[in-house]
Amino acid sequence: MTRIDFHSNVTDRIAYACRLTRKARAADCRVVLLAQDSAQMQELDDALWRFSDLDFLPHVQAGDRLAGRTPIILADADSAELPHHQILINLSRSAPAHFARFERLFEIVSTNDEDKLAARERYVFYKQRGYQLAHFDAEKA
Repeated sequence: MTRIDFHSNVTDRIAYACRLTRKARAADCRVVLLAQDSAQMQELDDALWRFSDLDFLPHVQAGDRLAGRTPIILADADSAELPHHQILINLSRSAPAHFARFERLFEIVSTNDEDKLAARERYVFYKQRGYQLAHFDAEKA
């Protein structure tokens, strides 16, 4: 069963997602980052290239011919063809359609009220389906 972790009160979701991705890659995990839309996906793409002078975070967009050999995949739609299902970092405001295929799901929740409301709805959605949920408050970390 997919392990689901909510990370709330995140002030910069893109930077936070980059840090989680770096940590996952250090553990040799494969990661899919699901963006809200194409603009956010482009922002993630840029941030992953600039994130750290010391870390290389190789990534491509879902559907790229190198996706099967690349450890980090960026997607902006649930319908994207994904080559691996280890870790999913969700930056969208809805529950990913195929989240149960993944070993682990990270829900990144900002301090924005609309984002918090959407996250509460996702929390209830997962809870009603019997998933064990963990919560981490970024303000207290």
